[in-house]
Amino acid sequence: MREIIHLQSGQCGNQIGAKFWETISEEHGIDESGAYNGQDDIQLEKIDVYYSQSGYGKYIPRAILFDLEPGTMDAVRAGPYGQNFRPDNFVFGYSGAGNNWAKGHYTEGAELLDTVLDNVRREAENCECLQGFQLAHSLGGGTGSGMGTLLMTKIREEYPDRIMNTFSVVPSPRVSDTVVEPYNAILSFHQLIENTDETFCIDNEALYDICFRTLKLKTPTYGDLNHLVALTMSGVTTCLRFPGQLNADLRKLAVNMVPFPRLHFFMPGFAPLTSRGSQQYRSMTVGELTQQMFDAKNMMAACDPRHGRYLTVSCIFRGKMSMKEVDDHMVQIQNRNSAYFVEWIPNNVKTAVCDIPPPGMRMSGTFVGNTTAIQELFKRINEQFTAMFRRKAFLHWYTGEGMDEMEFCEAESNVADLVSEYQQYEAEEEDADHDDVDSDNEFFA
Repeated sequence: MREIIHLQSGQCGNQIGAKFWETISEEHGIDESGAYNGQDDIQLEKIDVYYSQSGYGKYIPRAILFDLEPGTMDAVRAGPYGQNFRPDNFVFGYSGAGNNWAKGHYTEGAELLDTVLDNVRREAENCECLQGFQLAHSLGGGTGSGMGTLLMTKIREEYPDRIMNTFSVVPSPRVSDTVVEPYNAILSFHQLIENTDETFCIDNEALYDICFRTLKLKTPTYGDLNHLVALTMSGVTTCLRFPGQLNADLRKLAVNMVPFPRLHFFMPGFAPLTSRGSQQYRSMTVGELTQQMFDAKNMMAACDPRHGRYLTVSCIFRGKMSMKEVDDHMVQIQNRNSAYFVEWIPNNVKTAVCDIPPPGMRMSGTFVGNTTAIQELFKRINEQFTAMFRRKAFLHWYTGEGMDEMEFCEAESNVADLVSEYQQYEAEEEDADHDDVDSDNEFFA
């Protein structure tokens, strides 16, 4: 089997991760005690990708959970699927990282790292054919960003030929949890640019917008936001877990989505998203699904794809549908919106179709876009970073843990380089087709 080892780091990573395991356990018919009670053999066909089996017929998530304080772990343990995780795979400290990247990366996190790495090795040895790793974490705090990126770097050294895939919750302008977020995020991006194969950028602002605008929730909770993230994570990994007409795995995704090694930051989306009230008035067709997937309102990162161009796109469809219909709609979208796709990558939309829809839906689609518009996100964080770094505000917390100011300068210039790379690939295009941008674009409007 093509196993994946799942890692979750810090408070945010553990909460998203817990929701992800709830979602896929439901899809595979695994109940809260770890026993299988589904209806269909297909659910068990590729169960080994994410679960290992104990001698007692219990399915155990191949997950390693770590944090620098015990609180989040206790919450996961007390949650619905908390008893399923292997007890040894909970690794935690007591000191906390206190929203400080340096504590997570250099001092407190480094002390805990060996224990986590031992667990990673043990899980990897139990795999027949390890495909790669996925890490759920946030970039604004201390543990998820500092220790998450430290672990990633070490895994990269030990398993250089395996896919490293992260679901990273990026700080967003209107939903700020901590003042030093820009520092932690830029230092993390510095690591992510060099050490991951694919990074899915998710942020709370976009998730709140989806909850307010589309799902019509008056007071969305973090539970609602995590549910959206879990849907996306489950969508991206569907083809690994269920048979389909056109399979895609993490490696195929990376090969088809990353035109240049540094440009591997994706914007995810999900469809159908409808409010409970209007659900019964929607007939879900492949056309409508496609339209919704490409809609800016369905994107889970706070940048507008209409402000840039798509380098590549991957669409993962789930449910019973005709391949021909899917292909037709994909071609139609590219033709109708050619101004939004770069011309120097001719067929830049990859499709995968899996036969099994998510529970309670007839069909669904997961969207993954590699768009030059994501530079908005990097620019925004870089501006906030520069504003504080110019005054050296809060810097003593980081230098006190043994960090050097030079590391901040390097991280800042690495992210600035990334932004200019995105601009370069967007500009190449604009020179070429200055005249023929379609103004009457009803689809993206």
